[in-house]
Amino acid sequence: MSNNVLLIGLGEMGGVFARGILKAGYPVYPVGRRDDLRQVSQDTPDPQAVVIAVGEKDIQNVLAAIPKKWHDRVVLLQNELLPRDWQKHSIANPTVISVWFEKKAGQDVKVIIPSPVYGPLAEMIKASLTAINISCDALSSPDELLFELVVKNLYILTVNIAGLEVGGTVGELWSKHQDLAKAVANDVLDIQFKMIGQDLDRDRLIGAMVKAFNGDLDHKCMGRSAPARLQRAIECADEFGLVASKLREIYTSKEQAPI
Repeated sequence: MSNNVLLIGLGEMGGVFARGILKAGYPVYPVGRRDDLRQVSQDTPDPQAVVIAVGEKDIQNVLAAIPKKWHDRVVLLQNELLPRDWQKHSIANPTVISVWFEKKAGQDVKVIIPSPVYGPLAEMIKASLTAINISCDALSSPDELLFELVVKNLYILTVNIAGLEVGGTVGELWSKHQDLAKAVANDVLDIQFKMIGQDLDRDRLIGAMVKAFNGDLDHKCMGRSAPARLQRAIECADEFGLVASKLREIYTSKEQAPI
């Protein structure tokens, strides 16, 4: 095995990982989203890692194109990620990081809380991010990873969807609109539990979400992707026959809002 690292996705987040991986001593080879991965696999058949840094909307197409011989080298970092997203492509044991830092164009990295990572390449990813002063915690089991992925999904969906209703920051959401936040969060968790096929500790999950709130109280609730996240959540609720009353109430209010 070579120590080359392939990086698929060359946006802001990909740039952060490239910088850390290079500083940790691994050569990085960028791969465009439209590059033929079959040809890339012939040119670099045995990489150390294949870091997939594309956005959520592109991840399924990229995973479908990943050569089988790379399956145990895959590193995933997308939001709204759950085991079913990689298992449907017969990828059994990827390395997955729940990213709790943000990088926007023209701005340095902003760390909210340490980013947990699990999988065969967890120590490499941790060392790479630590090399550029981004805190990262290696997890010890798939169950811990599952919990952390649900926490991140809970955070993102709750703040985005509640933000459609009240805007503002996560600090304001929790201090001024906690009932709304909890109602959205519980609908989100109903969906997440169906998607993972089991229930987790709601109070612990919501407590972890609040800990992330406290990591950056000024973080804005509503991003550009908020309407699409709400749409996907409603579609998932429909798929599983869930009531999701608060999500549907917000969705209906936005549909009826004047243009």
